[in-house]
Amino acid sequence: MKISYNWLQQYIQLSEPAEEIGALLTKSGLEVEGIEKFESIQGGLSGIVIGKVLTSEKHPGADKLKKTTVDIGNGTILPIVCGAANVAEGQKVVVATVGATLYPTDGEPFKISKAKIRGEVSEGMICAEDEIGLGKSHDGIMVLQTELPVGTSAAEYFKVENDYTFEIGLTPNRADAASHLGVARDLRALLKREICKGEEKSLPAPKEKLNFNVSVENSEACPRYSGLVIKGISVKESPEWLKNRLKSIGLSPINNIVDVTNFILHDLGQPLHAFDLANVGNTVKVKTVAEGTEFVTLDGNKRRLTAKDLIICNAEKPMCIAGVFGGLDSGVKADTTAIFLESAYFSPDFVRKTAQHHGIKTDSSFRFERGTDPNITVNALKKAANLILEIAGGEIASDLIDIYPTPIQNFEIETSFSYIHKLIGKKIPSETIIDILSNLGISILEAKDDNLKVSVPPFKVDVQREADIVEEVLRIYGYDNIEINTKIRTEYIADFPKKDKAKLHNKLGNLLAGAGFSEIVTNSLTKESYQKLIENSENPVLILNKLSEDLGVMRQTLLFSGLEVIAYNVNRRQKDLKFYEFGKTYFKTEKGYTEKDRLALFITGNQHDESWITKDTPSDFFTLKNFIQRIIEKLNIKGLAIKTISNNYFSEGLDYQIKGKTLVQFGKIADKILKATDLKQAVYFADFNAALLLDLLSENTVYQEISKFPEVRRDLSLVIDKGVTFEQIKQLAQSKERKLLQEVNVFDVYEGSNLGDNKKSYSVSFYLQDNEKTLTDKVIDQTMQKLMDSFEKDLGAIIRK
Repeated sequence: MKISYNWLQQYIQLSEPAEEIGALLTKSGLEVEGIEKFESIQGGLSGIVIGKVLTSEKHPGADKLKKTTVDIGNGTILPIVCGAANVAEGQKVVVATVGATLYPTDGEPFKISKAKIRGEVSEGMICAEDEIGLGKSHDGIMVLQTELPVGTSAAEYFKVENDYTFEIGLTPNRADAASHLGVARDLRALLKREICKGEEKSLPAPKEKLNFNVSVENSEACPRYSGLVIKGISVKESPEWLKNRLKSIGLSPINNIVDVTNFILHDLGQPLHAFDLANVGNTVKVKTVAEGTEFVTLDGNKRRLTAKDLIICNAEKPMCIAGVFGGLDSGVKADTTAIFLESAYFSPDFVRKTAQHHGIKTDSSFRFERGTDPNITVNALKKAANLILEIAGGEIASDLIDIYPTPIQNFEIETSFSYIHKLIGKKIPSETIIDILSNLGISILEAKDDNLKVSVPPFKVDVQREADIVEEVLRIYGYDNIEINTKIRTEYIADFPKKDKAKLHNKLGNLLAGAGFSEIVTNSLTKESYQKLIENSENPVLILNKLSEDLGVMRQTLLFSGLEVIAYNVNRRQKDLKFYEFGKTYFKTEKGYTEKDRLALFITGNQHDESWITKDTPSDFFTLKNFIQRIIEKLNIKGLAIKTISNNYFSEGLDYQIKGKTLVQFGKIADKILKATDLKQAVYFADFNAALLLDLLSENTVYQEISKFPEVRRDLSLVIDKGVTFEQIKQLAQSKERKLLQEVNVFDVYEGSNLGDNKKSYSVSFYLQDNEKTLTDKVIDQTMQKLMDSFEKDLGAIIRK
């Protein structure tokens, strides 16, 4: 939607520059997406002045050219070579000076420069109207009849209008702001200035009343219908002021009648339609028609109407799709001498369905679909009619028709100042709230103690609840004026539901199933003998009436029940297995009993099925670690600390912790644990704290833009003590370079007597990348030197070169 700065000033006095007004509107919810300068004549006639021809004589070197001197004021006399036959001494003419850019009616813009034409110096150009974009005539130069002194700018003589146009991204709920009047209402509240609507002229009484009949057969689709007849008009070009108003918002002037209806549409937000009275006759019916009725719209397309389309008809046939599009035959033409001018309020639902069905979007349907003001139809009609009488002549030839059987009432909303303060998060003075609402056109019915009761006019279609009142106050008061509390609390606004376990199970279950894992569900009852294999185990939950010794206690780990499943499969020649299980473990405490949610992973056998194209590769510790890393990345978990495991489950293993809590322990199961379940092949096991996984589950997926700058790899070979792990190297590197270092990877490990006792060598790759610019060799070298210094100092590493 486009709004003109100058047009706004017809309603409210503005001294602020357009950029400041645009910023105010954006903060209030009317987002200004751009501001463009508008000139009624392209280029604004800059550098073009009124001059007087002092001499005019034949060019010595060309028969069709004349050599002139022109006074352009301030004692400046310009020699100008002119090709126009009508140039003569004593004329006042339009002169483009050196440096001026001309925007001709046809053709590309060009700049005036000092030149020699057939040997004679020419320092400007005497212009025809088409050469400066004023018309299409090129019969000769423009000769002015004016008393204005030479040197006067052509912009002043031709009354060039400069304006600024706001491009507003209007949201669907702000139908009240789809006009200059609507935007001015917001500015009234923002700037605390009065709106000047101008003097409302009454219509002249008709000298002769035509016998004219209007009937509304579907008042649900058309709650209000207003109109009148004007005869004796002359359809012609609109005056400059009206054309400039329309041009400033991107509309092309058509003729004075159509231009008036477009002007009122964008001025007041009320769509109008002018029918040629010769096509209307003396009858207008607002109704639906039979399904499949053919109708040719203004664009020349033949359309089949539905039984739910609201149509404006004469006594015999359709003339217009109400609120959407006019008909080809009923519109104003060059020879139209009388019109029926319509101003109505159509139901948004009916207009929306019709516009969507026929695929038609017009300025009228845009406003009717969102909701116009039912109380402005008559005022808009009067303003349009007076304008038409002023610029097209004619006289009123009927009574003002206004069919409004069931007036649409204001919305009454009861709220409280304390509720407004609570939702905003700040106590705003009651007087400020009342002023804001009043300036927006919302009447205050009661403001006593904490109670507030208001009456909202129908044009504010988006204000029907308490929260809407708060939004109106807040957008004018200013979101930037609400301080952020150091102790932010949001529980008074919304409840935060508990995270759903099912989402975690589905998310990780899909990931693991896709990686070849099968889900198992095992019994929570297990052997009491397994309990003795657990170091530092808590008191088991014993079953008082146990069915057997194999089902004597509640399990404290998912390990043994999973190993039993593996043993069962291995004994049946299914040796390559990957299992996962979501389950509970149970414990006895001083206060009673408790249970914990766990996720267990089991891997045993070969990584892949036997195949001629790949060798058998046994699963190992790093196979399991890879799947654990995929789970961590899937849940976007950061900031893990890694420690070695010191319990009797694993012969080798790691403990991943976050903020001091164990997230997962994993590794190779110790032989004495395997022996308890009669297993002889290696098994790798991971035990996740599922409750902690659920806490770390994010409801939102975070996406990061891929950098458009290249990544750089640098490799180092480090000789270090055998007790130094790769994880130490990685964490040290990441702590020393947080911005550029994207990834650290070890791609070779070597141990040999030539390195010395208790030494090993790591070959490590470092990936560097800057998301804002391409890395230079200098920056890369400085970064790598910083890392090498840290490795030598903190880890005692020797850098092999």
